[in-house]
Amino acid sequence: MRWTGWGRNAVVLVGVGLAGVGVTVAQTTAEAAKDKPAAPMTQAQAKELFRSVDEILGFVSQDTKLPIKHSVKRKLVSRDQIEKYLTKKFNEDESAKRMQRSELVLKKFGLLDRDFHLRPFMLSLLTEQIAGFYDNKSKTVNLLDWIAPDEQKPVLAHELTHALQDQKVNLTKWSDVSLDDTSKNVKDDNKHLLVDEAETAREAVAEGQAMAVFVDYSLKPAGRSIADAPPELMAKLKDTTADSSDSPVMARAPLLLQESLLFPYSDGLSFEHAILIKGGKDAAFAQVLANPPSSSFEILHPDAYMAHAPVPVLRLPDIHPLLDAQYDPYDVGVMGELDVRILAELFGGREMAQGLAPDWDGGIYYAAQKKNATPQEKESTASIGLLYYSRWKNADSAKTFLRIYGTQMGRKYSMVKLRKDDAANDGEQVFTTNEGDVLLSLTGSTVFISEGFDVALARKLRDSIASVQSEGPTRLAVVGNEPSLSLARYMGSFGAMKASLAERYTSEGQSTGAGDPRAGAGSAR
Repeated sequence: MRWTGWGRNAVVLVGVGLAGVGVTVAQTTAEAAKDKPAAPMTQAQAKELFRSVDEILGFVSQDTKLPIKHSVKRKLVSRDQIEKYLTKKFNEDESAKRMQRSELVLKKFGLLDRDFHLRPFMLSLLTEQIAGFYDNKSKTVNLLDWIAPDEQKPVLAHELTHALQDQKVNLTKWSDVSLDDTSKNVKDDNKHLLVDEAETAREAVAEGQAMAVFVDYSLKPAGRSIADAPPELMAKLKDTTADSSDSPVMARAPLLLQESLLFPYSDGLSFEHAILIKGGKDAAFAQVLANPPSSSFEILHPDAYMAHAPVPVLRLPDIHPLLDAQYDPYDVGVMGELDVRILAELFGGREMAQGLAPDWDGGIYYAAQKKNATPQEKESTASIGLLYYSRWKNADSAKTFLRIYGTQMGRKYSMVKLRKDDAANDGEQVFTTNEGDVLLSLTGSTVFISEGFDVALARKLRDSIASVQSEGPTRLAVVGNEPSLSLARYMGSFGAMKASLAERYTSEGQSTGAGDPRAGAGSAR
């Protein structure tokens, strides 16, 4: 699904406890920093920090084999300056406006509760998790004036990876591959579907590469690197990166936001590690930047990316003649494997999600808004008609997915009534709700869901969509956005997403007897 992309200057404190290799990287979280005196660093400290930029940039270049084309500008900033920058960017960024459209679709699917307010949550998260960041628009790495230089050096390894990525491919252009305009016709619909996850995949590449360099910089004193890290360490790194328990705001976030906002860091790191092991540094860095993956499917399955395996893509027929008299186009996109994993975990538990998501074989959604809805009604999911069509690798998985989806009707709607007599066959379930008809339909290994459209129209839409699908998967020719993922890019652009990996990594390392603690503060954009 399309999440709003948030750019590339994430401000995040990250820590890695490198158990089993004799190194622990201690981190200072944003909350801990607030408890310390906010005295700015001395001139001598600032000079030392500025000097270290070039030294660490050299390490990053050597570690990634990405060339240094020019030096990187550096600037010392205060906490107040960063908070003002984040708030201003949030209020002005076009992605924030796109996020508002995504919010209704996410609520309609049940991925967010109806009473959840996305904008204030995101702003709280941004201002909670503050660290230095690389701004690819000004080509400047921003350093913190209230944290000691030694504690900022690991984050510099992460952020300067973004600087060299920027010098290699121009991150602003490289990142921005989505179509921001609302789809108006069938040609636009399918163009959106082809590019719907690319920004998500590219964000995972950028963050995965930066996380890999961060780990290598942290392992350097022990003479080790991520390339020779044992499998158990990689598993621990991924689990720790995906853990949000030490961030007060993130810890109380809906599952959807926790999973999707951390995806570029945890799964991006796993993706890059897999490429590095099989293809070496050039393949993992320069080649991936030149030929990035196009979907969350490829990030989750790096072997499929390396083998150029087909990515499951479904098509939409021209459904506008059926809808446009009563509805305005609102949103269209891919419901990718990550979305399915999140939804299945939310509705059926983690074990269910882990078993079901790999059997996903393509999914698309289309949302339309009632023309006669008042401005106030347009703020509500009641104004939205939503359809979702998915294909599965076997009929049992399709049936299981539809079953767990159907259990959520009572949570999403009021006045829910199952109309058994209105079902055309055993594969249909028809409901009345406070927001209109709902049709759940199973045909072999395909699932069709319609919410808000009347049943007769829903059946026409289902049959029309089914009629244009090819037998096998299609290779994505272009690159896009999942609704559950573009929020990750949005957070990335503001530089605030994951501020408390540090303590968790540190405690992991100490509990397993890792060696001498070394202080460091990280920013994982």
